[in-house]
Amino acid sequence: MKNYYLLTKEKVLEELGATLQGHTKERAEEILKEKGENVLKEGKRKSTLEVFLSQFADLLVIILIIAAIISMASGNVESTIVIFAVIIMNAILGTVQQKKAEKTLDSLKSLSSPNAKVIRDGKKIEILSKDVVPGDIVILEAGDMVVADGRILENFSLQVNESSLTGESTNVEKQAIDITEEVPLGDRVNMVYSGSLVTYGRATVVVTGTGMDTEIGKIAALMSATKEKKTPLQISLDQFSSRLAMVIMVISAIVFVLSLYREMPILDSLMFAVAVAVAAIPEALGSIVTIVQAMGTQKMAKENAIIKELKAVESLGCVSVICSDKTGTLTQNKMTVQQVYVDGQTIEPGELKLENQLHRYLLYNAILTNDSSVIDGKGIGDPTEYCLLEMVRSIDLDEEFFREIMPRIAEIPFDSDRKLMTTMYRLHGVPTIMTKGALDVLLDRTSRIRTSDGIRDITEEDKKQILEQNMTFSQNGLRVLAFAYKETDAKETLELADENDYTFIGLISMMDPPREESKAAVADAKRAGIKPVMITGDHKITATAIAKQIGIFEDGDMAITGVELDAMSKEELAEKIERISVFARVSPENKIQIVNAWQKKGNIVAMTGDGVNDAPALKKADIGVAMGITGTEVSKDAAAMILTDDNFATIIKAVANGRNVYRNIKNAIKFLLSGNMAGILAVLYTSIFALPVPFAPVHLLFMNLLTDSLPAIAIGMEPAEDNLLSKKPRDPKESILNKKFMLQLLLEGGLIAVCTMIAFHIGLNAGSAMLASTMAFSTLTLARLFHGFNCRSDQSIFKIGFGSNMASVYAFLAGVVLLLLVLFVPFLGRLFEVATLTVAQIIAIIVLAFIPTFVIQISRIIKKSK
Repeated sequence: MKNYYLLTKEKVLEELGATLQGHTKERAEEILKEKGENVLKEGKRKSTLEVFLSQFADLLVIILIIAAIISMASGNVESTIVIFAVIIMNAILGTVQQKKAEKTLDSLKSLSSPNAKVIRDGKKIEILSKDVVPGDIVILEAGDMVVADGRILENFSLQVNESSLTGESTNVEKQAIDITEEVPLGDRVNMVYSGSLVTYGRATVVVTGTGMDTEIGKIAALMSATKEKKTPLQISLDQFSSRLAMVIMVISAIVFVLSLYREMPILDSLMFAVAVAVAAIPEALGSIVTIVQAMGTQKMAKENAIIKELKAVESLGCVSVICSDKTGTLTQNKMTVQQVYVDGQTIEPGELKLENQLHRYLLYNAILTNDSSVIDGKGIGDPTEYCLLEMVRSIDLDEEFFREIMPRIAEIPFDSDRKLMTTMYRLHGVPTIMTKGALDVLLDRTSRIRTSDGIRDITEEDKKQILEQNMTFSQNGLRVLAFAYKETDAKETLELADENDYTFIGLISMMDPPREESKAAVADAKRAGIKPVMITGDHKITATAIAKQIGIFEDGDMAITGVELDAMSKEELAEKIERISVFARVSPENKIQIVNAWQKKGNIVAMTGDGVNDAPALKKADIGVAMGITGTEVSKDAAAMILTDDNFATIIKAVANGRNVYRNIKNAIKFLLSGNMAGILAVLYTSIFALPVPFAPVHLLFMNLLTDSLPAIAIGMEPAEDNLLSKKPRDPKESILNKKFMLQLLLEGGLIAVCTMIAFHIGLNAGSAMLASTMAFSTLTLARLFHGFNCRSDQSIFKIGFGSNMASVYAFLAGVVLLLLVLFVPFLGRLFEVATLTVAQIIAIIVLAFIPTFVIQISRIIKKSK
């Protein structure tokens, strides 16, 4: 990519084959075909078929397929059909969920692209931004979005907000000058960049780069080079699946060998092994995790957080660091007057009164030495100017009224060399020159000061007091404008020589203030054990002041700049990273460096932001959080979560929701696996003691898919506990299947298995293997339904409230109805190979099924009372 900012205007036009008359229609079409549309390239998405086929790339699914083939070979067609139906149903569900996530992203994108005003065939026309090509002559005016990178040819006081690219909310003054030496992007004042906004003035530019050949394109390419990470739950479930598959294969092999040793036919031995495999594999686990995550995303969407990737939901639960952009995320991205210094005192803007003559001259100056306007509540022009108008409106004054009765006579526009803007009006019939600008420049040109006692010569003590106040404002992160005036003779023009011998009126301080909810959100984050870090392109003093206001920066913390960060070694950064709360003047590469440093410490990192410059770090982070209103499309594409209200506080709600989703997933997994454990132990017991197979594969699939799925989904709907944000983030390295969890599975599964085998022996003693199988199947199914209430929480059902999650009650009743249908509908009875039960046997099944839940609940009550 050429450095067009180093070339003269004539050379740029020559290089691009362009003229001031613009391209012809035919030439523009040729270039469009050659260079492509002015859009950023997206990564290639998997087709629906590819997504569907990827669902089968799982060892547990392969074991189920093998089990189905063995069932077919043994002549058990019903089981084969059911197993294949289960596999395909899970694959379809996974595919639908992934495609839904993609559609959510697509719906967030703007359906129409912005327009651009260009010169084509010597005429000014408006075209879609995607049709802009290199060499096009583009007309930029206040309010326009810059749609491509370009070199300025003609400039009329152009100011551009490049916050989406640099993170800075301050406008950049552009100039149509030649630059002869290499300078950083922020200092290339003769260029405009795609994605920035024209806030003031106008200009004619020649397009030098479109699409991926823009500065935004560079960042998009950097972003696409960043690899996505697996979430802690994914890693844990992947480890569990591989371990479970190995255990299943070993146990199935042992059962098969034992069966052959007892001289059972090979097919019967294989069916025993299949029964173990089907009992052990939690067929509904993947679907349940997906469904619980999907329910979490729906709840978050109602709370203004759109989750693009389901897997991101549970990652939110273990976020331990939030790296937040300042501008527009923690702050309002809107300059606001904070305090006014006048008559030797600091007052609030609302205390200014038009009746006070000193205040009146300050207000005149703020209104009239001002080229901005506020239309329909939206500021047009320089933010530092229209915030003065908003201050005026806050005290019920209308700037348009004063501008109509006092027309401007002459002006000297603001420029960055003088750092002043000067205008001339008739105030109360007297020709008056009014000036606003940088205090260090204006104070040297001041000879008098106006106070409530009148006008007098300014003293060194006055100047010292004014400078001290200016320093106080600056240390609090405020930007300061000084105001002065002088009465003059009647004339029609102004000269630079007129900018002296002023009467000082006062100072107005302003800042991009924190969002009202930021302070409470930061406090909530810290209470939840989360470290908030500010990352910004702003100056260190300003950033630190804001960080102090909202509670991010505390005594003992550090604030460093991007230059200081670049000078640090990896070892030094690793040592200091936990004490650094503010990173200022950073580059996109710095942001990735910061996120990476936290991740190397073992933290799960969330990165918030709205600008193009945030995108690479958003993707690098474990959870990238983009702003839905002010966020650029590049940042939204990179993020895992989008805040539709641009509210930092919404992240904390999402973290609480993520923690609850993880807890519910863990409880749902415990419910599924403890039930499966009971099935495995029952099959092993009958295998070791040479008893008939207790369950047909279709029995186990019925339990695993139908009667287990509904309570598991209900567990996923369990409401959050009140103290959720008072706990520290969980360790992402900690597996769900730790020793405590596995011991619970073994004890609870063992208890259910014992009661199931008692029912099996009752049926066996009654003289029929089918009856024994029916009683074992019925008891295990009902016991697992009761067990759903145990798995809602680690506390007793009386503590959490039986009716606090009515979904669990409905799931239990639905499961009971399904079991009754299998037992008492003749057609289903034949399909599921069940025997007819007596009333006594039904009562025995109910009592035995309830015993494990009774024991578990009593033990929890006793444990709580100690």
